[in-house]
Amino acid sequence: MSISTKYNPQAIEDKWYAHWMEKGYFKAKANPDKEPFTVVIPPPNVTGVLHMGHMLNNTIQDILIRKARMEGKEALWVPGTDHASIATEAKVVRMLREQGIKKSDLSRDAFLEHAWEWKEKYGGIILEQLKKLGASCDWDRTAFTMDEGYHKAVLRVFVDLHKKGYIYRGWRMVNWDVEAQTTVSNEEVIYDDKEQTSKLYKVQYDIKDSDEKVIIATQRPETIMGDTGIAVNPKDDRFKHLIGKKALVPFINREIPIIGDDYVEIEFGTGCLKVTPAHDPNDYEIGLRHNLEVIDTISLDGKLNEKCEVPAYFGMDRFKVRKQIIKDLDEAGFLMGDEEFTTKIGRSERTGSVIEPKLSLQWFINMKEISKTAHKVVMDDEVQLVPAKFKNTYNHWMENVRDWCISRQLWWGQRIPAFYYGTGDDEYVVAETIEEALTLAQEKSGKTFSASDLRQDEDVLDTWASSWLFPMAVFDGFNDDCFDKETGKIIKGKNADLDYFYPTSVLVTAPEILFFWVARMIIAGYEYTGEKPFEHVYLTGIVRDKQRRKMSKSLGNSPDPLDLIKELGADAVRTGMLFSSPAGNDLLYDEKLVEQGRNFANKIWNAFRLVKNWEVKGTSMPAENQIAVQWFDARFNQALTEIEDHFSKFRMSDALMSTYKLVWNDFCSWYLEMIKPAYGEPIDPATYEVTLNLFEKLMKVLHPFMPFISEEVWSQIRERAEGQDIIVSAWPIVGELNPGLIKQAEKVFELVSNIRNARSSKGLSPKEQLDLFVRTKDQSAYEAFDGTIKKLGNIGEIQTTNDKVENALSFVINSDEFYMPMAEGAIDVEQEKEEIQKELDYTKGFLNSVTKKLSNERFVSGAPEQVVANEKKKQADAESKIKVLEEKLAGLG
Repeated sequence: MSISTKYNPQAIEDKWYAHWMEKGYFKAKANPDKEPFTVVIPPPNVTGVLHMGHMLNNTIQDILIRKARMEGKEALWVPGTDHASIATEAKVVRMLREQGIKKSDLSRDAFLEHAWEWKEKYGGIILEQLKKLGASCDWDRTAFTMDEGYHKAVLRVFVDLHKKGYIYRGWRMVNWDVEAQTTVSNEEVIYDDKEQTSKLYKVQYDIKDSDEKVIIATQRPETIMGDTGIAVNPKDDRFKHLIGKKALVPFINREIPIIGDDYVEIEFGTGCLKVTPAHDPNDYEIGLRHNLEVIDTISLDGKLNEKCEVPAYFGMDRFKVRKQIIKDLDEAGFLMGDEEFTTKIGRSERTGSVIEPKLSLQWFINMKEISKTAHKVVMDDEVQLVPAKFKNTYNHWMENVRDWCISRQLWWGQRIPAFYYGTGDDEYVVAETIEEALTLAQEKSGKTFSASDLRQDEDVLDTWASSWLFPMAVFDGFNDDCFDKETGKIIKGKNADLDYFYPTSVLVTAPEILFFWVARMIIAGYEYTGEKPFEHVYLTGIVRDKQRRKMSKSLGNSPDPLDLIKELGADAVRTGMLFSSPAGNDLLYDEKLVEQGRNFANKIWNAFRLVKNWEVKGTSMPAENQIAVQWFDARFNQALTEIEDHFSKFRMSDALMSTYKLVWNDFCSWYLEMIKPAYGEPIDPATYEVTLNLFEKLMKVLHPFMPFISEEVWSQIRERAEGQDIIVSAWPIVGELNPGLIKQAEKVFELVSNIRNARSSKGLSPKEQLDLFVRTKDQSAYEAFDGTIKKLGNIGEIQTTNDKVENALSFVINSDEFYMPMAEGAIDVEQEKEEIQKELDYTKGFLNSVTKKLSNERFVSGAPEQVVANEKKKQADAESKIKVLEEKLAGLG
């Protein structure tokens, strides 16, 4: 088989992905003879297309799955998409608007028909894109959070939690997105990175039947018409005499009480606070304490309504009213001035619209009790966060957990299974089906109804209130056989997939959804199975550009991942993303990293071509090849030990770098050079066979990171039987370690590098053979690699000496001296002295830094014993080298 001179990732990647799919390698099933390894994908929004964050996250998941598969585990990666209520509905509304159709002109059913059509047409794009990356998901198990079975699970959990008393309906202050016209949770409110300058407007309120007046400082003058009280601190001597009197709201002269409340900060603003219970969460709490009226002057679309009592403002946007009312207050003599202050503006994560606090009747989950176990298991490391620094963030959130508003004023999503049979606050029932609801309604009311008499709640559930069930629902854990409605628990032994694959092994996700999704999955897992949903949570960083800005289409700083794959190959993109991506730390993306990945693929391909193009002939293995094989085998085992350690600690970037150095530095730069036959000469069969075996082992270690090129090289190394693909080959096992041989080799490589550098510094041709004299206390240090030194350094004879060698190129490694004799007059003594002095100065500086470190008692007492020992060795080596260099310098006069 002829080997292409250039590596062509596009043709190779398409070929192998199709092959893996055809062979069913990604499929997994319950197998009691194998250990399961399960990963569930963080389901991307059905509206989504692949971005750089997806690339990083899914590359890591694929690496873990491919390694587990090679380790003989039953590796399952479950893919899926999230229905994404707000984002999808916005997309569909936009699409309809372009067609001249308003959502308000459609019935709910008609709108949902359009939504499902949109989903079927566009909803699977991102999963198809993941295939280009090499994602080895079990595609037959692809889940969607509004699939029939999943939908039933979500409704079942709602009914169960309502029955248990966790879900309730009530009036609460919520975050209202005026653009999407729905509530959003506290976690879905984002705040500007930088504080913005805003203004506090000082507005005068008259006191009824008095010449006194009070000045209120407000940043939201557009809500003045919703004021139902003025609060002062009862300890404030300036205003406590006003408590119990009435003030008049500007323009409309509504009488409102002046109340005393400790919430008011005496030093902030003017010391007087306007209380607008309908439009501020803190004001709402004050209103509850003092039984104040609630007047909602801002409609769902963010425009002022008739309740504001000022006709000029009816139907005007809240921010336009703010500008207008300032003018009006000023003209009427109510505006007493303003002052600037800095604040952060809360916006909807989905639409960017400024959040409007609104009093609304919504559905909530009481989180305090249900979240206790989920809090404890993370703090006790039963569920481990990687990196562990996120435990502090998690702990803060769980200690301050608030009730979760789970209702959304949308049509696309899981419709809340509450059915109303009357207009009273309590005249409803919660049930999975209309038939069950009818029975419950009749029992509860004592009346007879027909199904048409029941009205289902118009709202849908928060998207997270479906995706929090993902690790269980993807295995159909809430079906009729598994779920016990009496206890509200999933029964073990009723579902082979759930029993085998759950709990899952690792969740790979982003820190920003630690609370949205991760914490809630842990809550749901313990609530319904009594078990954790996953053992480890690997939290990736955010992909940022070189200016540390988050990558986004709007900034134009995010490359199209598919374009990168097309240009440089999926393996290059995978490795490029990982080259600087430690867990939990942001990745500063640089396309040079992806180019480095491409160069790595080319290096592997060229090394493979080199080996396969050798002529194989001869009998026994030369001595220099024997030591090369022994060394590389030891180095491979050492590197594999490091790689396994990195994997165990989820240090993916470090595992890749260890693999990269093993392949590029150790195998390509040293091993192949050590065993490479002279130009035109053959290689012996034994060395060739061992080299192919080593190449196979390298490709196995490389496969999780670079699946395509490793499979291609593997397929061409030797003939393979059906089903002997690298994707299902056995992961290498660490063999015998030989640190002594590795240390010897390191010295030899340093020696060869010094020989080459010495030649280069004197302008000598690498082809000019030189002799080498070694002055050392340890004669055996280089003997085993005698043939290697001669070959790689183009050395004729190697001799030991007890004396300095005159008129020679020389250098020092630790305390060993090396000389390469030159022709008379070939050495410039002054230049030699200058170079030795430079090296001496550098070594003294190095010694000084090491000595400082060792004189630091905190370092010596706190650092691991081996680290201190290494520093002491560096100190001793530097001292020896300085002594030798000073002697050399003195010898030159």
